[in-house]
Amino acid sequence: MTARWELAGPDLTGGASGAEEGLQFDLTFFLGFVFHPPASLLFGLWITVASTVLAMAMGVFLGVLLAIAGLGRSRLLRSFNQVYIAFFRGTPILVQLMLIYFGLPYLMGGFDLFPPVISLGPLVLNGAMVAGIVAFGLHEAAYMSEITRAGISSIDPGQAEAAKSLGMARALTMRKVILPQAVRVIIPPLGNQFNAMFKTTSLLSVIAVPEMFHIADAIHAATYRTFEVYLGVSVYYLVLTGIWTVLQRRLEAHLKTEFVATPARRAKPKRRAPSPGRAGWSAHPRE
Repeated sequence: MTARWELAGPDLTGGASGAEEGLQFDLTFFLGFVFHPPASLLFGLWITVASTVLAMAMGVFLGVLLAIAGLGRSRLLRSFNQVYIAFFRGTPILVQLMLIYFGLPYLMGGFDLFPPVISLGPLVLNGAMVAGIVAFGLHEAAYMSEITRAGISSIDPGQAEAAKSLGMARALTMRKVILPQAVRVIIPPLGNQFNAMFKTTSLLSVIAVPEMFHIADAIHAATYRTFEVYLGVSVYYLVLTGIWTVLQRRLEAHLKTEFVATPARRAKPKRRAPSPGRAGWSAHPRE
């Protein structure tokens, strides 16, 4: 039997309010959707997670390079960094997605950069998914550039000067001295960006990538269970972001214990034996 919640609304037609005229919520359908999802929805969940991880990996890698370029000595690289950040932070990510997926092939005379199927050896990828990952990665790189720049700037300049006095090259200093210390400043905002990317992947439905929201939309079109389907997919997004929040907090706690010395881990000074002539000692032993 179908369990149903009904909230009868006002009768705007002058007749009696019936079950079909009230607001309806099919509890059985909702619980089945959440706890016994169809295989297609689980596949969409996998696409959502994979797209998030790949886009963030691309964004972090490019963001670090952009941050180093922005802090470098080359005026050309600093200008490029500023223009890049201004564009990708100042325009909607949906517009960027459209520019990359639809605009680039048009600009290149019809050459399809993202065909329906892209084969990379044994790995077969959806071309629209690749376009989305590229768009999201480029967008994320602009934010990660500023986050990384802030992390690098938080390190005491004396660290770089000390490394230079030891004969370390600038690149080696950045890799071995500066970036490892900047990580504890970068991780909290990086985690927030990762969390936001889970939700941003829902925009892939616009270009027909079978991610979680796109599959949920197809289920809604087939069942006409509007509220139940969209509330159910919201539960999945909440679970994803909740799991990541827990992992992020544990990672931050681990980094805190690694970089902040606790009293138990501090080296205890060795007690020196009192020198002759101090209180309690006699240069000449008593006879």
